Amino acid sequence: MNRQTLSTIALALAASVVGFAAQAADVKNIVIVHGALADGSGWRKATDILEKRGFNVTVVQEPITSLEDDVAATDRVLALQDGPTLLVGHSYGGMVITEAGNNPNVAGLVYVAAFQPDKGESLLSLASSKPAGSMDIRETKDGKYLYLDPAAFANDFAADLPKEEVAFWARSQVFASKEAFSAKVGDPAWKSKKSWAVVATEDRSINPELERDMAKRANSQVTEVKGSHAVFASQPELVADFIESAAKGAGQ
Repeated sequence: MNRQTLSTIALALAASVVGFAAQAADVKNIVIVHGALADGSGWRKATDILEKRGFNVTVVQEPITSLEDDVAATDRVLALQDGPTLLVGHSYGGMVITEAGNNPNVAGLVYVAAFQPDKGESLLSLASSKPAGSMDIRETKDGKYLYLDPAAFANDFAADLPKEEVAFWARSQVFASKEAFSAKVGDPAWKSKKSWAVVATEDRSINPELERDMAKRANSQVTEVKGSHAVFASQPELVADFIESAAKGAGQ
């Protein structure tokens, strides 16, 4: 075996070691994708907790104009991260991270009271398969966007938050385009990457049984929390603990 061959083998081994080290590195970047009807500000408490624990947290403020637009908005934020990233999605945000999670920088996926679609499924097809109840969803006058009746917001979305806080959420909700809700997902990232799921057992926006079913077929690591659809805001410490655990698991 000549010297050039030995040098080539040594370089290949070195590259393998570096690649393994990169895969095993701690995941310190967390990118959160909020759901429809609420913006990313509801994640403030959980973000502050995670930042104090040494994580770099970024919240995507996607427009919810289309699934394609929202995946693109997430990709722009992922491009700003230095190193592997844990992608977290709430509600409709689960649709977004299922596609955006195919980005090579994504080390794992966390679904928090979220839709976890398979290929060809849309939010509407999943929601109608196991309805959550009587959500008072209404159309805007132009017929292009959907919103939750402010009078029903507390009961349907955030029953375990203070009334004053929920009232503000109801008045500042992010309308969702019909196009975003009817868009079908392509190849889901959870088929090739580790995933975790928080099931909110008191959820009135997504049927908890649907959350369980989606997590089971994805072979996600699941925790159940007695909380509303807005569990990330009502129990931020618990949700932050779960995300931190997932970040450690994604880095192994």
